[in-house]
Amino acid sequence: ILYSYFRSSCSWRVRIALALKGIPYDLVPVNLLKDGGQQFSAEFKALNPMQQVPALKIDGIILSQSLAIIHYLEETRPNPRLLPQDPKKRAQVRMIADHVVSGIQPLQNLSVLKQMGEKKTEWAQNCIASGFQALEQILQHTAGHYCVGDEVSMADLCLAPQVANAERFKVDMGPYPTITRINKALLEIEAFKVSHPSRQPDTPAELRA
Repeated sequence: ILYSYFRSSCSWRVRIALALKGIPYDLVPVNLLKDGGQQFSAEFKALNPMQQVPALKIDGIILSQSLAIIHYLEETRPNPRLLPQDPKKRAQVRMIADHVVSGIQPLQNLSVLKQMGEKKTEWAQNCIASGFQALEQILQHTAGHYCVGDEVSMADLCLAPQVANAERFKVDMGPYPTITRINKALLEIEAFKVSHPSRQPDTPAELRA
């Protein structure tokens, strides 16, 4: 059972992993805006004390934190693999994933933007642009068809949702041709399509694809 919000980039990462690995699941929507934020309910806090999505009930345990979930799926259901066998490439994948998951996304997360008031769009744009400037340079050394070489990896699962955030906040993507090229290739993959925020059970009608 995946507890998810359609627009959450962290949830989208996990939805992509589940789709790529062909793991069926039931989705329970947690609306981060409705009722003052359904993630703050006592029922959900019992599932995830951090009161964040995603959370995944699997194999008799409850996991939160998207990368921890993806690592677990990788270790228990290794095909297709999301981490390269080569140690150097594997390190590069983890580096890029952490760059997004630690260095960009939390700074423009809903909980932070609430604190920024009228400056929230400007703040989000600056955080994403700063991270993308570094990421564009990194990818110029690591990328093949995707973030690291020609196999879809955990890095790509982090990239596509972050680009979607950038587009939502109207970040100018012109300076980031490598990021843009990779993202375009990823969005052609069926697992990225079916897990897309525009195609979720809780997607509002006006945002549906």
